[in-house]
Formats: sequence, C-alpha cells, structure tokens
Amino acid sequence: SGRPSALGRLLCWPVRGLLIFLRSVPEIVWALLFVRAVGLGPTAGVLAIAITYSGMLGKVYAEIFESVDQRPVHSLLQSGSGRLAAFCYGILPNVGAELLSYTVYRWECAIRASVVMGFVGAGGLGQQIDLSLRMFAGGEVASMLLTFLLLVLFADQISRLLRWRFA
Repeated sequence: SGRPSALGRLLCWPVRGLLIFLRSVPEIVWALLFVRAVGLGPTAGVLAIAITYSGMLGKVYAEIFESVDQRPVHSLLQSGSGRLAAFCYGILPNVGAELLSYTVYRWECAIRASVVMGFVGAGGLGQQIDLSLRMFAGGEVASMLLTFLLLVLFADQISRLLRWRFA
C-alpha cells in the first residue's frame, strides 16, 4: 500500500529524536567529551565529527527521500514488489546524485571541522598547526594550510566529478 508498517510508525519519532540530539550538540562539545573519555588524539575528533555529521546526514537524507516523487514506489508496490526493491528502484535512482553531492559536501565540511578539533586536543591537522604556531614555525604552518587548501580543493573536484557522472 505504500504506507509505513506498524514498526516503521513506532520507530519514526525515536529515530527523529536521536537525529535531533546528535546534530544539536556541536562537534566541538562532542570532541571535548571524547577527549575526556578516550584521551588526546585523533580518535576523539573522528568520533565527534562522525556523531554530529551522522545526525545531519540522517536528517537531510530523510528529507530528500520524503520529497521525491512517490509514484514509482507506489507502482512497484502495487505490482508486487517488496519494500526494499521499491526503495532501491523507485527512489534511489531519482535521488542518487543529490545524495552523493550532499555527502561529499559534508565530507568537505568535516575536513574543515577536523582542523578545529585539533585545537582542542582531538588530533589531526589542527593539532599540528597549533603545535607549529606555538613553536613560531611559520613555514610549517604555511605548508599545513596549503595542505588543508588542497584537501578542500580535492573534495570539491570529487563533488564536481560525481555530479557530472551521475547527473
């Protein structure tokens, strides 16, 4: 019928609440909590970024899936297809490029956020920049900023390539 199952309706609000909670706490706060829990290093930064961005991506993916034309899904379901097949063949082909584009954009944002995480002791490029700044090593800071710029340019090129390939 295309309507959510009883289990789907039951899980809808708790899952939305979890996604709201995950994205409402800034990654810097998560990083400070994880530095306290797992110690200094890149693990804390990776966990902080993963938690925050999973909440953001989950919300955006849900909105993208809800906004797509539902007629192909209804047609597939009425012709006897299962829900997973209807999703894979009725929705994913229509939103694939948008999902990829937004995912790469959030990856680029995560690269930028990783620099900030380093300044609170969560490892990565930001920690190295902070260390070099404290040692007044301007050449090292400049080369790390150039590396950071190249990472962002690389993410932008990947996004452009994926949009061209799947558009």
